[in-house]
Amino acid sequence: MQINPYGTDAVRLALDLVVHPPETAPELAARCRAAGLVVDVPVDATDLAATRDFLTDWLAVVDAADPPARSALLNTLLREASAHPRLTDHAGTGWHLHYRDPDLPLAGVLRALISVGTALHLAGRGMHRLGRCGAEDCDRPFADVSRTGRQRYCSPGCANRDAVRRHRSRARSVDR
Repeated sequence: MQINPYGTDAVRLALDLVVHPPETAPELAARCRAAGLVVDVPVDATDLAATRDFLTDWLAVVDAADPPARSALLNTLLREASAHPRLTDHAGTGWHLHYRDPDLPLAGVLRALISVGTALHLAGRGMHRLGRCGAEDCDRPFADVSRTGRQRYCSPGCANRDAVRRHRSRARSVDR
C-alpha cells in the first residue's frame, strides 16, 4: 500500500480492522491485501494479537479529548514504530517511501503504516479529523475525509437515522 499525501488509505484500513475485526491470521492478511498492502511475509496468530493490541492503542488516539492529547498519544505510537524513511520498489510496483524497517512481521508493518498514515491524515487535514459517530445508538470511529471537515457520523445511514430522530423529536414538541 502506498500512503497518499493525507494518509487516508492507512486510516481507512485501520477503521476497517477496528469496525470489522478479523478473526484469523489468514483473514487479516487477506484484508490487508484487499486494501492494497503487499503482504510478503508469513502471517500468524502473533500478528493478529499484536494488531488487535495496536488498534486498541490507536483507538485512544481517536478518542483523545483535544489536539495536544491526540498528538501525545500518536507520537508514542510513532516512536514505537519508528524507523528512518526509505525509498523502495520492493514489490516492483513503483518507487515509494516506507516508514518502517524491512522484513517486519505484518503487525509491525501495520503499526508503522497506520501510525504514519494517521499522522499524515491529521497534519494534512486537521487534528479534529478523527472521531466517534454522533448518532445516539452508534459509537463507531470514523475519519473525516469530507471537503468541509465537519463530518459527525460514521456513515450516511447513521446521519440519516439521526436526522429522522431529530425531526421526529421536534415534531413531537410542536404537537404538544
